[in-house]
Amino acid sequence: MTVYGAYLPRKPRKVLVLGSGALQIGQAGEFDYSGTQAIKALKEEGVATVLINPNIATIQTSEGMADKLHLTAVTPEFVERILVKEEVDALLLSFGGQTALNCGLALDEAGVLDKYGVRVLGTPVKAIRDTEDRRFFIERLAEIGVTTARSRACRTADEARAAAREIGFPVMLRVGFALGGQGSGIVETEADLDQALRRAFANGVPQVLVEENLRGWKEIEYEVVRDGRNNCITVCNMENVDPMGIHTGESIVVAPTQTLNDEEYQLLRSVAIKTIRHLGIVGECNIQFALNPKGVDYRVIEVNARLSRSSALASKATGYPLAYIAAKIALGYTLPEIPNAITRRTTAFFEPALDYLAAPSQRSSSGRCACWTSECGGWTRRPSSSRTWKTRSRTLHRCASSPWPRRCSAG
Repeated sequence: MTVYGAYLPRKPRKVLVLGSGALQIGQAGEFDYSGTQAIKALKEEGVATVLINPNIATIQTSEGMADKLHLTAVTPEFVERILVKEEVDALLLSFGGQTALNCGLALDEAGVLDKYGVRVLGTPVKAIRDTEDRRFFIERLAEIGVTTARSRACRTADEARAAAREIGFPVMLRVGFALGGQGSGIVETEADLDQALRRAFANGVPQVLVEENLRGWKEIEYEVVRDGRNNCITVCNMENVDPMGIHTGESIVVAPTQTLNDEEYQLLRSVAIKTIRHLGIVGECNIQFALNPKGVDYRVIEVNARLSRSSALASKATGYPLAYIAAKIALGYTLPEIPNAITRRTTAFFEPALDYLAAPSQRSSSGRCACWTSECGGWTRRPSSSRTWKTRSRTLHRCASSPWPRRCSAG
């Protein structure tokens, strides 16, 4: 059955869930929440679950969660063997981070899913590929007049050099199909370009996007949910305390946004819904923006067609169970058909009220900061100002000799 161009699947008999994976950037415990909630949602519907996840230090691998558990790596080779052994008829890709998405794309390209008659639930593989391949992504958004950063998708170092010279330094190198932005970064001068390209194209990376540098712009993110009947809502929006140029993992995130006026908020919300509908996402995703602090000018940076690290934060802050809802949508339910997890009287087709404030900050090894002292509990990267930031019970003090401030537990 097809509604609004989206296939509404029949309920599967047995589903393989690609889990949170081993301990490395882009997978592991960051995605334990999403996989666990997906398994619970499937079991409520009487669907048998098979989980592949080598990380025993997760909730989703606990006894009583999945009906069958395989403690093996999330790779195309192992997943194909398990598809055959367990005779599953459907696959969930969106709950295991970037590793699961890449694995699903590889299985589709190799014809494995068609060979064994396995359906991908939720966001179609084509939509995933459109968000992961930088060239496709830019072309798809251009179809609806959504602005992206001026850029070129390159498959060789020579192409990337030519693109960088054309766009002008400094430029941003953004690696396609990458875990947690691995290999990406800002290149200040042409002299730094060769080393940056070697890092970007390492480990067989097929594509690097060379784009204009938006350093200093605000970094904004919206968590978006869409079902198979084209119902679409934004559940949460958040912003980094740091501007573009500082990796999200090294920044403090504030939800909801605190510095946007209503015009900016509504503009980005409208663009987010328009984009996600056009791409054909089914389930939960997030869209990241760069917003010019000196005017209403934006760029769409990327769309993650999956649950992300920020999805758990958004779920806890708003009370809206994003992963659980996404799993129900993957089974063919629409937002008006899913009960509100809080009231149990209304439906999931609502946008939570902005009556909360969440501001988590990352924690990192003190060994990387030369100005760290035993009085402080860690560090976090800050922009080059002498400001002091207050986050719950901690205060961040910038050392005069270093851009890495000290975090004091007694703040």
